[in-house]
Amino acid sequence: MVSESTRSLLDAYASKLNSYDEILGSNGAIKPHWEKLFSSLEKVGNEELKNRSQEIKNKIRENGVTYNIYQGTGGLNSPWKLDLIPFLIEQNEWHAISKGLQQRAILLDLILRDIYGERTLLKEGILPPELVYNNTGFFRPCQDVKLPTQHQLVMYAADMARGPDGRMWVVDNRTQAPSGSGYALENRVILTKIMPELARDMYVSRLSPFFTQAQQSIFKVFREKSDFLNVVYLTPGPNNETYFEQAYLASYLGYTLVQGDDLIVKNGFVWIKAIDGLQRVDIIIRRVDDEWCDPLELRIDSKLGVPGLLQVIRNGNVMVINPPGSSAVENTAFNAFLPSLCRHLLREELILPSVATWWCGQPKELQRTLDNLGSLIIKKANRKQIFRSVYGKELSKDQLQQLRAQILQNPTEYVAQEEVSFSTTPTFVDDHIEPRYAAIRAFLTATPNGYQVMEGGLTRSSALKDKFTFSNQYGSVSKDTWIVSDEAEVIRERIKLPGASYQQSQTSLPSRSAENLYWAARYSERSMTATTFLMITLNALNFQRNFGSQNKTQHIDILLKTLSKLIKIEPCFSDKNKSDFKNPYPIIADSISNAAKIGTITSSIQSFLRAMIAVRERWNNVTWRTIDVIEDINEKLQKIRPDQNPNDIHNTLTNLQNKLFTFYGIVNESIPRNDGYYLFEIGKLVERILSKITIIQSIFSIKTEQFIENELMELALMNHFALSHYRATYKTNFEMEYVLDMLLLDKQIPASLAYLLDSLDHNISQLPQPSVRLSKSRKAILEASTQIKLIDVSEISAAEEKSQAYEKLDTILSNVYSLILSVSDYTTNQYFNHTAPQHSITETIIDLENEL
Repeated sequence: MVSESTRSLLDAYASKLNSYDEILGSNGAIKPHWEKLFSSLEKVGNEELKNRSQEIKNKIRENGVTYNIYQGTGGLNSPWKLDLIPFLIEQNEWHAISKGLQQRAILLDLILRDIYGERTLLKEGILPPELVYNNTGFFRPCQDVKLPTQHQLVMYAADMARGPDGRMWVVDNRTQAPSGSGYALENRVILTKIMPELARDMYVSRLSPFFTQAQQSIFKVFREKSDFLNVVYLTPGPNNETYFEQAYLASYLGYTLVQGDDLIVKNGFVWIKAIDGLQRVDIIIRRVDDEWCDPLELRIDSKLGVPGLLQVIRNGNVMVINPPGSSAVENTAFNAFLPSLCRHLLREELILPSVATWWCGQPKELQRTLDNLGSLIIKKANRKQIFRSVYGKELSKDQLQQLRAQILQNPTEYVAQEEVSFSTTPTFVDDHIEPRYAAIRAFLTATPNGYQVMEGGLTRSSALKDKFTFSNQYGSVSKDTWIVSDEAEVIRERIKLPGASYQQSQTSLPSRSAENLYWAARYSERSMTATTFLMITLNALNFQRNFGSQNKTQHIDILLKTLSKLIKIEPCFSDKNKSDFKNPYPIIADSISNAAKIGTITSSIQSFLRAMIAVRERWNNVTWRTIDVIEDINEKLQKIRPDQNPNDIHNTLTNLQNKLFTFYGIVNESIPRNDGYYLFEIGKLVERILSKITIIQSIFSIKTEQFIENELMELALMNHFALSHYRATYKTNFEMEYVLDMLLLDKQIPASLAYLLDSLDHNISQLPQPSVRLSKSRKAILEASTQIKLIDVSEISAAEEKSQAYEKLDTILSNVYSLILSVSDYTTNQYFNHTAPQHSITETIIDLENEL
């Protein structure tokens, strides 16, 4: 019976049903757990559901949950989509489903081992040879690439949907590098926060035990080789569609996220190219597809893999999960043979049915396909061949004839599947609940005691009504997956590791990560410096326009020239174009908004964001919320026009400055003091020192009349955030000697050169050093610091009598500038010398075979 509390929403929902739905039992009644959920939804109310739906979108954006879309309008870093209504499966049913999933994992593992082993299935005629030798997922070099473990298929995922008989049917198998478990975990985190009342009167199984058991099982299996295992998570890079998840899981599991360029084969082992040298790798959890793993033996043009990796696996010196070659059993054509294979290998019937599949490489099946072409779904047998499923019922007579000819040309490349009406599930779409087709991806991992199934999964609902399409590339919406019961979940005993289970260890920082951290800091500081100086310049322009004497504008001209030296773009402010000084706003607007020019604020922010994304596993959610705001501000900056109100421009710059300060504060307060932190600080300090020198040299290049010089000294102190300190310290008018003493030597001022140089030396000293002697970087800093600290301020504050130029000041600052540039070069050579070109950052890796 349906309770009155759920009648309104259920009646509205039921009126839209035109197929079998998840909320209905075999007798047509509402399932009890769905009734409880609708009761909670009714109490929340439809208007509040709209608000909660927006909150979910906001939370996804705050947490930086993204998905890279290769086609259409989404683009890179598209926000992940999550429905506020979870997908429910009752616990007892899930136990039965889990047995079927475990059976499939065992079966596919046996098939995988056979086709890369004895190939008895081919010899006995149970599998057609074409399904192996013409299989784009089968790689002959992987013949002897094996793990020394019970299971070769360590990780497995299955896409399922409920068939017309009420049972779960398996739609697809994912064996080479299953994706989605990280998104499932993030879905749970978000929905728990936004919709906590939905689980009232129900017990929902947790997801975290799956990850804990998977992690501990890996360590338990491989612990015999070493007390400390170095595990890395191999990603194709930031442009891969599921990069967020890869970084998320690496951080969650405590593994080092690496790209192919971070690894090298040497002396028969795989090593991380780290800032303190090479560090041996024991286990690689890969998200790079099979053919890209080793350019020496597989795809020769791959920039994503590790040359020589297969031989290291053969020698037993590294474990790769799943081993290369695992994609061989992903091909759709295998579905046609799984029932017979299950009977042959396991002596039992397949528990979970597959969608009825016919491989066109067999005469009987080919003829059946051609006779029923208008009612079947046609797919490629090899999933790596880009080919979208063709629904026969949607084709015209001419199109059917073309398809028939296409199949007959090479029948072994095609499979036909029965079009089955799968179930729909409640989905919040366009501010109301309506039925949408849904499929769930379940995840399994091999343990010493068999395959462990996650108590949940990643459910996706179709983007289009009455259309069974679930690719995130085409707009599907994810759902949290609840395994529910009326009793509290029994927490299984945790696997205990032998020996010293909690040995503390420190994984070295990969050179690529180190370089990205360094440049993230440099670009953020470059943005901060330009923003701060532009704000000062705009204030001076505004004040001069409203209150200043039009005859006393030399300080404005000097500020504008300084801006050009700082940002280094064309056109710039120079004596060759006097008219630019009369109307400076076109150049100012261009120096802010033109993202196509290197050096502008928006260009620097974009470079900062790219570097941050490349090492996103190192940042917490608080940091990403700030990054998200900075990205929004940058979009506003790109729209700035020369005729825009200067106050509006100033306000947007102020907002950016505040968020950059917030970002620095979060880094300082939350990031562990490890090599990554020190390299970030070094990048920030190098850029800050160079920019401070540029500004001081430009502002105080030549002596001007006292009024102009007073203005410049005040502005220079403002740029160093030292104006209040100056007034409190000297309680006098501006004097060049006192101002330069504060800007260069006062260690109470964090922006003074003496303070910055000492800070730079301290941070570099914390990094791995080649010897006990001073490195080239520290020698250069010592020389620069000594020159600053030995300054006679009275000498450098005196202009040359003939030229009226501050030549001694300029000479010392030029020397220090060159020395700090050399520090940057030395740092690059010492710590980033293992870094190869980052192809995965600049090249889009289209990987539809591994799409969600």
